[in-house]
Amino acid sequence: MVTENELLKKRAPTLYGIIVFKLVKGALFLTLACVMWTLSDNDLPAEVRNLMGILRVHPANKFFTHVAEEVGQLTEAKVLWAAAGTLIYSVFSLVEGIGLIFRVSWAGWLAIGESAFFIPIEIYELNRPGKFSWWLLAVFFVNVVIVWYLFSNRHRLFRHHHHHAE
Repeated sequence: MVTENELLKKRAPTLYGIIVFKLVKGALFLTLACVMWTLSDNDLPAEVRNLMGILRVHPANKFFTHVAEEVGQLTEAKVLWAAAGTLIYSVFSLVEGIGLIFRVSWAGWLAIGESAFFIPIEIYELNRPGKFSWWLLAVFFVNVVIVWYLFSNRHRLFRHHHHHAE
């Protein structure tokens, strides 16, 4: 005999959308972290010099000299820190996605917290002069939907401290 509650728990297309979103986002950031890691041990200034040679840029050109200096300051440590931050962020998204598949309530709260964290930042960015973008507006909208949906459906979506085997 299937109870109405179990039936509700099985069908949650919006939740599946959120899970896919979190897993895809996590995979993208994981890939980005790996790319950054791979590039970190390359000699970036030498690569810029080679590129300047290929483009036949006069070395005295102030703009390109400045670019080379900026790239030179992008030390291996900075790239590795950025890669580590990206990796941690990707793990967050993957853990949220996997946790939501298993309907564990802490994953719901983690997803609510992470999405809610970015909303004020996005509102601030969207309101800065010349900073409006449809892409950022879409991200903002997705985060608002995630927070609203997971929070308002938390009781029917997630198991709550019933530690019996289901």
